[in-house]
Amino acid sequence: MDDDALLPRHTPVQLIDPAGQAIADDQYPLPDVDLLLRAYRGLVEGRRINEQCTALVRQGRLAVYPSSHGQEACQVAAAMLLGDHDWLFPTYRDAVAVIARGVEPAQAMVLLKGDWHSGYDPRHRRVAPQATPLATQLLHAVGFAHAAKMRGEDTVVMALCGDGATSEGDFHEALNFAAVFRVPVVFFVQNNEFAISVPLSRQSAAPSLAHKAIGYGMPGQRVDGNDAAGILAVLREAIERARSGGGPSLVEAHTYRMQAHTNADDDTRYRERAEVQAWVARDPLLRLQTFLRGLGVLDDETESALAAGAAEIAADLRLALNTDVEHDPEDLFRFVRANRSAQLDEQWAMLRGEIEREQMSNAGGVR
Repeated sequence: MDDDALLPRHTPVQLIDPAGQAIADDQYPLPDVDLLLRAYRGLVEGRRINEQCTALVRQGRLAVYPSSHGQEACQVAAAMLLGDHDWLFPTYRDAVAVIARGVEPAQAMVLLKGDWHSGYDPRHRRVAPQATPLATQLLHAVGFAHAAKMRGEDTVVMALCGDGATSEGDFHEALNFAAVFRVPVVFFVQNNEFAISVPLSRQSAAPSLAHKAIGYGMPGQRVDGNDAAGILAVLREAIERARSGGGPSLVEAHTYRMQAHTNADDDTRYRERAEVQAWVARDPLLRLQTFLRGLGVLDDETESALAAGAAEIAADLRLALNTDVEHDPEDLFRFVRANRSAQLDEQWAMLRGEIEREQMSNAGGVR
């Protein structure tokens, strides 16, 4: 491939501007209306999930929640373009993408509640467990895609990460291996401007994160991360390239984290409120809503139906998270190895003895 073809555009791809108006593009056609309506539904549901989970944190039902409020267009587009045999490798902030891929919302929250490493079977929806360490999932994604390629399977892997992950060594190793072996992976970087409190200017001196792609010999592209149409078009091209044997791509979405890093973060210490407010007008949900209403394909009745559906998802999630789960202590040892070792049996016997003695004590028996 020509070196110039590997370079991203100087300005991010944008098919619908912040005012909700279509922009003609010679390379990327506007996605069809049915796809955009599906995306809009995903945005409405994703926003409601973010709001509900933030409330559940305040109620003590979630230990932590990294909100993707304002980034829902990236989340929804990344999930909805994947085929039945494709896989999604998400980060801790990608719960909306996980749910958009088909995982039950309550199952997607188990990790963030603190109950399990993953509350769902990854094989069922072809979604890897959400990764808390930065960039480790990128190596897993590349390894998985490489194995699928060697088996001759029709599998494309969507590997999500944030701008902070691009500063990790695992990011370099994953992209280098993927490019050398032409692995069918799409690296999708959601650049939300901050790695916790560290701004992008203190992470990289590159013209953009997408420019890093040429160093590995893969194409890079930039897209407005609040434009659902643009993201769908750019990711679709990258997925088709990977599926046809063209190898990996790096896509950088320029978006913004509207809320704090997590509920444990005080973002007022490192950014001004005026900066946050400036992004309100770029809201991906309102942008797509304005565009679809302008076409006449979205009306008040449809909006009410979508809102009702999102409220139902939130209600089910609220009910599930407010239901206490009775844990089996033996699970601490049951899933460590396929065949439990004698040492694990010994440790379980010790714990079981302590539990039985405690139960006897609480019942008024002899210690």
